Amino acid sequence: MKDLQKDSPPVSLRNIRMPSAPSYKAGEKIATRKAYGMALAKLGRYNERVVALDGDTNNLTYSEIFKNEHPNRFVECYIAQQNMVSVAMGCAARERNVVFASTLASFFTRAYDQLRMAAISESNINLCGSHCGLSTGEEGPSLMGLEDLAMFRALPTATIFYPSDGVSTEKAVELAATTRVPKTQLHSSGFPTV
Repeated sequence: MKDLQKDSPPVSLRNIRMPSAPSYKAGEKIATRKAYGMALAKLGRYNERVVALDGDTNNLTYSEIFKNEHPNRFVECYIAQQNMVSVAMGCAARERNVVFASTLASFFTRAYDQLRMAAISESNINLCGSHCGLSTGEEGPSLMGLEDLAMFRALPTATIFYPSDGVSTEKAVELAATTRVPKTQLHSSGFPTV
C-alpha cells in the first residue's frame, strides 16, 4: 500500500496575502457581497490553494467571479448547506487548502451542527454569509440573517468579520485566509467607501 503522505508534496498556507492593496475610491459605492467575490477571485489568482464553495447562491454572494476565473477550484454544493460545510471541512483537512464557503447568512442556521463540529475540531474553514441582518431589502424577511451573529458567537474559536465597505471586505477576506474558523458577514446593499 502506498504511503499517501510521501505521495503528497508539502504545502505551506502561511503568508497568504493579497497581491495588491484595495483599489476602491473614497465615496465609491459597492455592495460588500460584490467586493467579497472580487476579493476571493483576487486571492485565488495569487494562491492556487484557495478553494471556493457555494450553496447555490453564487449570483447573490458573487462567488461566481471566483467560479468564472478558477472553475477547477470551485464546488457548487446547491441548497445543501449542511453538506457544503462538511465538504469545506474535508477540503481544509490536513491544512492543504484555504477554503471559503458562501451562502446567504440565514441558511447557515441549517448547518449549525456541522459548524459546531468544525469549530470543535478547529477546522480552518472560512464561511461567508451574505444578506445578513436587516439589510436584505427587496429579498424579503425569509432571507434575513437575524440570528446568525448570535449563532456564530456561541461557537468556540469563531472569529466574526462584519465589513462596512469594499476596502474592509477585501481586508476581511485576506484576514480570514489566515484566521481560524472565521465568518465574514456581507450586506447586500452598496455602501460608500470610507
